[in-house]
Amino acid sequence: MSSVLEVRITDAKMLTPVIRELTFVNPSGRLPGFSAGSHVQVHLPLGERNLRNAYSLTSDPADLHHYRIAVRLQDDSRGGSRFLHQQVQVGDSLRISPPANLFALHSAARQHILIAGGIGITPFLAYITALEQRNADFELHYAYRKGLTDAYTDELQQRLGTCLHGYDRSAGETLDLAAVLSARPLGSHVYVCGPERLLMGVKEQAKALGWPEGRVHWEAFSGAEPGLPFSLELARSRRRIQVSAEQSLLEALESAGVEIPNLCRGGVCGQCATRHLKGDIEHRDHVLSAAEQAEFLMPCVSRACGSSVLLDL
Repeated sequence: MSSVLEVRITDAKMLTPVIRELTFVNPSGRLPGFSAGSHVQVHLPLGERNLRNAYSLTSDPADLHHYRIAVRLQDDSRGGSRFLHQQVQVGDSLRISPPANLFALHSAARQHILIAGGIGITPFLAYITALEQRNADFELHYAYRKGLTDAYTDELQQRLGTCLHGYDRSAGETLDLAAVLSARPLGSHVYVCGPERLLMGVKEQAKALGWPEGRVHWEAFSGAEPGLPFSLELARSRRRIQVSAEQSLLEALESAGVEIPNLCRGGVCGQCATRHLKGDIEHRDHVLSAAEQAEFLMPCVSRACGSSVLLDL
């Protein structure tokens, strides 16, 4: 597993009533380098639980004196976003995993079309810095609710001018994906981050218009959703672990000292794929095919449909 960094919060501010921006530094020196689109896992001590939530780095990749993230307070929070909104203060220390990038800019793209929904704007802030430095051809389409999820809109308007296309859902403005994706020049790539319905809409519209899959890039940190508790059996170590309603399968394994490689904790990267031997599974990942799901599950998001699951661990 990657080493863990201890960082100190140096700034915290509310960008909207539900989005809080946090800036942190490494008290021991510079932070590890990262590329546009990278995220970190923030380790969140919640009593007996230790969550690890992934957040995109919004700061300039060329400035390693600090990292910056923005966190949306989730209505159905399992405690992570609430902890970062209500408990973490300037001067506090946090532990993070080093940056990882599952959402990098395509180096050969001739045109970059960025589509963000709400808090999905976060990875695009570092994107924009990198694209401006390259003098690249790009545009940003940003759907939000004014006064609630419209973080960075004023800054982006001043910075991007006509390259920014904003859609205020509270005012009835709609993002027409067909219009955005139609008649694009060869070599265009589209990147989308936001709610599941936006991701699916972009992927479906791109497919309908004949976009090659390799030109459609997306990121989703949906995280683990709660469910019914169940029992986890490990075939090789002959251990039995209880997974609570609020825990993910991955979190239960980690709490029991079983470390599983992972990067996203949202069913996207595929790193934590684990063979299951028995039990019905509710698969919630975005990676495995139906054939692969018959043999593997993603413990970061998958849950048992019944009372127990047997894993090849």
